[in-house]
Amino acid sequence: MSRFTSTPGFSRRRFLALGSGFSLAAALPVAALSAAPARAEPRFRDDPFALGIASGDPAPDGAVLWTRLAPEPLAADGSGGMPGYKVPVSWQVAEDPQFRRVRRAGVEWAVPELGHSVHAEVRGLAPDREYWYRFRSGRHLSATGRTRTAPAADAAIASMAFAFVSCQNYPDGHFTALRHLAGEDVDVVVHLGDYIYEGGGQGTVGRGHLPAREIHSLADYRVRYGQYKLDPGLQAEHAAHPWIVVLDDHEVDNNWADGLDGDDVGGAGFAARRAAAFQAYYENLPLRRSSLPAGPHMQLYRRLSYGTLAQFHVVDTRQFRDNQACGDGRQFDCDERLDPARTMLGAEQEAWLLDGLTRSRTTWDVMANQIMTMQGDSAEGIEQAFGMDTWDGYAAARQRLFDGVEKRGIGNFVVVTGDAHRSVAADLKHDFDDPASATVGVEFLGTSVSSGGNGSDQDEWGRVWLQENPHMKFHNVQRGYGVCEVTRESWRTDYRVVPYVSTPGAPVTTRARVHVTAGRPGIQEVEQPSVPQP
Repeated sequence: MSRFTSTPGFSRRRFLALGSGFSLAAALPVAALSAAPARAEPRFRDDPFALGIASGDPAPDGAVLWTRLAPEPLAADGSGGMPGYKVPVSWQVAEDPQFRRVRRAGVEWAVPELGHSVHAEVRGLAPDREYWYRFRSGRHLSATGRTRTAPAADAAIASMAFAFVSCQNYPDGHFTALRHLAGEDVDVVVHLGDYIYEGGGQGTVGRGHLPAREIHSLADYRVRYGQYKLDPGLQAEHAAHPWIVVLDDHEVDNNWADGLDGDDVGGAGFAARRAAAFQAYYENLPLRRSSLPAGPHMQLYRRLSYGTLAQFHVVDTRQFRDNQACGDGRQFDCDERLDPARTMLGAEQEAWLLDGLTRSRTTWDVMANQIMTMQGDSAEGIEQAFGMDTWDGYAAARQRLFDGVEKRGIGNFVVVTGDAHRSVAADLKHDFDDPASATVGVEFLGTSVSSGGNGSDQDEWGRVWLQENPHMKFHNVQRGYGVCEVTRESWRTDYRVVPYVSTPGAPVTTRARVHVTAGRPGIQEVEQPSVPQP
């Protein structure tokens, strides 16, 4: 039974008290998407903001503000405990956390067709400054969130900081890393994929998946997001910083590729599952309406700039790729991976990426990427073995990208990556088999929030990687995140790690600091201030 009740009628004065004079007309475009009846003065028995709040895709004049009404977040039908009504939700943005200086306010409709989610695209704010925001629906007020706008496009800012993070598997451990990340002084957080996991795993730490099976329907995906978003560490981090998000595979199915699931099954069944997964992803993340899915299609690749210092090129390595070569997995002697007709990004996105890199006038160009770009030979000796789901399985497509970066004279090319549940800092080489070949950029592979459990400082896989891949300069298998301090002269990535996730409360330390100098391709120095003692 729903915990939601409503009162017929409409008190404009009462509802707009938070909106500082804004009318419901501002929310009509979203309301037009819904055929549901409206309830202008909702009443809830439980907190409709149980899933928290978030902001994302910061621009110089604003950002996306997100929430989703769900007084019963784990309702099995995926409704969040909301009935089939559309409900107005008001929002405020202020220059102070006490909301004495409100600068923008408005109203959005939360409609059942989009899981009663809200994506308020705020404009008219000042560039490069902090703001605080909140929502109200009925008599309930949300928590207060902090966001920050991007600098003006032509602003010659001296520095910026961002974090990158990925792979938060709820049954594998606590999201302690996100609690610590919420306290970091960064401008924005880049989430590189695997926000949820689609399987039915129960784990061993008392955080089993709901429902306790692999998910396929929209209702299932909504419940799974509800479970993850109830995590206090995830909520704290979302409320602390704006996010730039992109999905990888587990938001849909492990190792899916374009029209095929991870078992190479396509057709109408997988298209329906992909559409459900995409809709749930949109409903639960701070994305702009330009990313609203159309069935099994979703626009995710995009650019965001931070003045003339850095530009983020967010790529999508799932929707347009060819199927994994040689049957996927770890393979020896797979000639198919070298086929120049194979693509990771698709022709249109590949051209978009190289064109954007060419036109960029920022000091640093950052490719926000889901799966490992560097070569990762995992076989000892003369033989070589590669994972087919990574860019190693699309070696010719990777070479096209690197050739394009070289030929266009693109300097200070940096890739940040998730997926692998381990941290690696590496030089990106024109020819990975020739250590003397040109370095075209640097990749920072980031570990997971919790996927893989507690982890360790090193393991056998990492030992072989460091031995067989001289372009790899640092490796670690603990959980955590990366923090990047960027200036016109230098780049520093701090790998921040926690010693365990099986129980809450782990401390965070800096395992390594990796230094890059502008205009000098490649890693110049790796400091390791917190090497565990044997």
